[in-house]
Amino acid sequence: MNAAPRRICAVSGSRADYGLLLPVLRAIQRHPSLELQLAVTGSHLEHRFGNTVDAIRDDGFSVDARVPLGLEDDSVATITRALGRCVSGFAAELARLRPDLLLVLGDRYEILGAVQAALIARIPVAHIAGGDVTEGAFDDAIRHAISKLAHLHFVTHDRARRRVRQLGEADGRVFVTGSPGIDQILETPLLERSELERRLGMALQTRNLALTFHPATLEIDDALQQLEQLLDAIEKLDGTFGLVFTGANADPRGQAINERLACFVAGHAHAVHHASLGQQGYYSLLAIADAVVGNSSSGLYEAPTLRTPTVNIGDRQSGRLKAASVIDCPPEAAAIGAAIERALRLDCSDVVNPDGDGRATERIMAVLAGPWDAQDRLRKGFTDRDCC
Repeated sequence: MNAAPRRICAVSGSRADYGLLLPVLRAIQRHPSLELQLAVTGSHLEHRFGNTVDAIRDDGFSVDARVPLGLEDDSVATITRALGRCVSGFAAELARLRPDLLLVLGDRYEILGAVQAALIARIPVAHIAGGDVTEGAFDDAIRHAISKLAHLHFVTHDRARRRVRQLGEADGRVFVTGSPGIDQILETPLLERSELERRLGMALQTRNLALTFHPATLEIDDALQQLEQLLDAIEKLDGTFGLVFTGANADPRGQAINERLACFVAGHAHAVHHASLGQQGYYSLLAIADAVVGNSSSGLYEAPTLRTPTVNIGDRQSGRLKAASVIDCPPEAAAIGAAIERALRLDCSDVVNPDGDGRATERIMAVLAGPWDAQDRLRKGFTDRDCC
């Protein structure tokens, strides 16, 4: 008699984590002994972020659960209430779906809510990308909290493995896999220039910049001030650049950033602002851009694989392992301008991405589909270490 398929419920709360999860979701969907359940929440279900749940369905996935958070704005109070709604919503959905494992990625408050519900429901959690560091965002603390609530850890590199071990996690629970986002880039056919221009609604120029700026959530009072420094640096460029901005995320001050960018592009003929370009559109933009500019993790995770230099502004990504194509600079107009000029001269043809080699999905799947007992996985000890 054949055993029932192992039910794996994957959670996605934003376009960012979905893009990194996508190759793993497809692999689970194809596997004969696994059953994929997909739960979406957060900005996926918000009109102002592009209703990106539609893109998930367009990719051929059934959405098994929706947990709306009521993100009517991005104030601290609204996001704190949203975290509570997330725990409550996932408590109900996990009771209905009854998965054998919850699969999550990253460091967002939406993911923390789902994991808290799974803990109380005695559902083991597998966490991708624990052990990373982003010192300028409260995501950093959330990521480490999720690691302590998780039972399996798929980390990006050996430095991340050491950090998860420092949290007391046992060696047999921690697997160095690389980032599945690298797999997704390598598997995605890129758009021709003309098709990308059609989707952007703008003719690309001789030189082009891909720009994304999120709030550094431990410095939210400075978010707009830092953005103005970036825009001031852009104004001082020679005017031959195409500028493609993608939207800020659903963090405090993210809406204010998006509103300011909408005003900026309205006054510039060769600039556009999109809430989301979808994975294929975004990777195609990164590949054709002369530089990626801002403070998004995509400049560190994805851009190096596409051999595109990154200007990484401020402290939001401070502490992450970085490729040689990443240029750090403070959030000051003169420094940003100088970093952009340096990036335009940078040869990235031999850049190696420290976050993966394109084989993360197969390593993750070897564990997800391998032999393990859910009840055994739930029982975690704390492994004391003098060093890691």
